[in-house]
Amino acid sequence: MKIIRFDEINSTNEYAKKLQEYDENVFILAKKQTSGKGTKGRSFSSNEGGVYLTKVCIHSNFLAKDAFLIMARTAVAVCKTLEDFSLSPKIKWANDVFVSNKKICGILIENVFSGKRIVRSIIGVGLNVNNALPEELEKCATTMQLEKNEPLDFQAVENKLIAYLNEEFSMEEYLKRVGYLNEEITFVENGKGFLAVAVRVENDGGLVVETSDGERKVYTGEVSLRLKR
Repeated sequence: MKIIRFDEINSTNEYAKKLQEYDENVFILAKKQTSGKGTKGRSFSSNEGGVYLTKVCIHSNFLAKDAFLIMARTAVAVCKTLEDFSLSPKIKWANDVFVSNKKICGILIENVFSGKRIVRSIIGVGLNVNNALPEELEKCATTMQLEKNEPLDFQAVENKLIAYLNEEFSMEEYLKRVGYLNEEITFVENGKGFLAVAVRVENDGGLVVETSDGERKVYTGEVSLRLKR
C-alpha cells in the first residue's frame, strides 16, 4: 500500500486520475481541497480538519454489474470508523452517511471500465472531522467534532478509515446500516418528484419502494431521494 500526502490540492480524485502507475493500491490524502468534488458535478466543502482521501483500487476480475459493491463497501468503512468513536451513523441510500439526520461524509466513486469489467476504481471520501462548515451547510451537515462536542484525534480517525477501506466486506454489513426505511420519502426521477416509502435495499443495490401504484425497484443514478428535515 502506498500513501501520497498533500497539504493542499485541488482534488484528490483528479490527482488520482492522472497517476500513470497503477501497480498497487494507492491512497492520496490532503489536509485541504480547493476544488473538492461531489456527485453529479457538485462541489464538496473541504476545509482543513476533515479527512479527504482517494483510494485507487486495481481490479483483476470485477464485473461491471457488481459496481454497487464498491460503493457499499466504502460506506461501511466510513460507518465503522464513526462507530469506533461512539457515533451512530446511518447510510442514506445509496452511499451518503448521516449522523443525527445530517450528512457527515460524502463518497464519490469513478470507475474505469473495459468491456463488462471494472479495471480501476477511483474512490473518493470526504469525512467531516474537526473542520468548520460553511454557513449554508450548517442545517444539513455535521462533523464528528460537533457530534462529540470536542475535537477528535484526527490521525486516529484517518488511520481507522484507511484500515477499514482495506478490509474484507459483506453485503450484510451494508444492509444492516441502511437507514430511512419504512419512511415516506420524496424521490426525484427525470426532474420530477414522487412520494414513496423506502422498503428495502436488495443485494444488487436496487432500492425497493412502495408507491401509490405498487412496488417498484429503483437504482442509484436513475433517481435521488430527499429527506424531510
